[in-house]
Amino acid sequence: MAYTDIDNPADHFNTVLYTGNGVNSTDSQSITGVGFQPNWVWIKNRNTTNWHILSDSVRGGNKVLYTNRTDAERSDVDWYLQTFDSDGFTVGYSGDTNGNGNSLVSWNWLAGGSASSNSNGSITSSVSANTTAGFSIVSFTGTGSNATVGHGLGVAPKMIITKKRSSADNWFTYHASIAATKVVYLDLTTAAETYSTNWNDTEPTSSVFSLGTAGTNSNNQTYIAYCFAEKKGYSKFGSYKGNSNADGTFVYTGFRPAFILTKATTTGQSWQLYDNKRNTLNQSNKVLFFFHNYAEQDDTSAAAIDILSNGFKQRVNDAGGNSSSHTYLYWAIADTPFVNSNGVPGNAR
Repeated sequence: MAYTDIDNPADHFNTVLYTGNGVNSTDSQSITGVGFQPNWVWIKNRNTTNWHILSDSVRGGNKVLYTNRTDAERSDVDWYLQTFDSDGFTVGYSGDTNGNGNSLVSWNWLAGGSASSNSNGSITSSVSANTTAGFSIVSFTGTGSNATVGHGLGVAPKMIITKKRSSADNWFTYHASIAATKVVYLDLTTAAETYSTNWNDTEPTSSVFSLGTAGTNSNNQTYIAYCFAEKKGYSKFGSYKGNSNADGTFVYTGFRPAFILTKATTTGQSWQLYDNKRNTLNQSNKVLFFFHNYAEQDDTSAAAIDILSNGFKQRVNDAGGNSSSHTYLYWAIADTPFVNSNGVPGNAR
């Protein structure tokens, strides 16, 4: 019996904490310890109300997007992320990525290196794909007509995050638990799921995802999409119902999570992100919100979970993550498989 597709999740995803040292415009810092050369880096200053900074190797390290903003892509901003390196990345002096004396967190993903042309869809895309871990970065130009785009994963993605690069617009997000007739937003709005034609009411396939004529496919506008497929023992996508109890809902993932992202779909609440580096023991109560530039919150009465050997458990009665009136989607990435490919069980922390 195959328990997991990936014995060492850190070969494909890793969270790294670091302290900023940027003061002058010439300051930079090399961040190491990722374990690979990342293709997608997401950085947040934990201490202050700085923006979420997203860079990827398909667009280029000096081009950034912000999850807490609808802004178009900013270019030539070397004071954010300068280079992708063999064991991490280099940042400039910006407070968002290198604030002097500040604690920062970076989430790092491995895609497929240099992008290749993909003509599986009606729109030709440029794709960097890691089929082992089920992650691809997809760049394309919209047509304004119903279309399909190749994602390079070889299996249908469970989650797709898209952003228009060339002008301001929302972060439109597909998640399999709410299906292709609906969308949720990653940016400023805390809106619940909403009906939308962004995906042309068509589920993604093993080769393409579909686009309507709405915000994910405006004519002659450029886009980036981050696509994620589910891999046994490494990643899990689904939904759960809250119970409004400190002895909260347990969500089975089949691994001890390193990264957990949740979002209420039936009410207006923010995305909540936990990881295994900012909290090393349970309860895990250090949470970041994607819809805003808030500093890290550390309040066990407002948001807290237990990270377990085979999933996670909500520990607070809160509308953001555990109300019996609401349903929540989640995305989790593994720290350690519940059982590895040799049959050795993982431990709780």
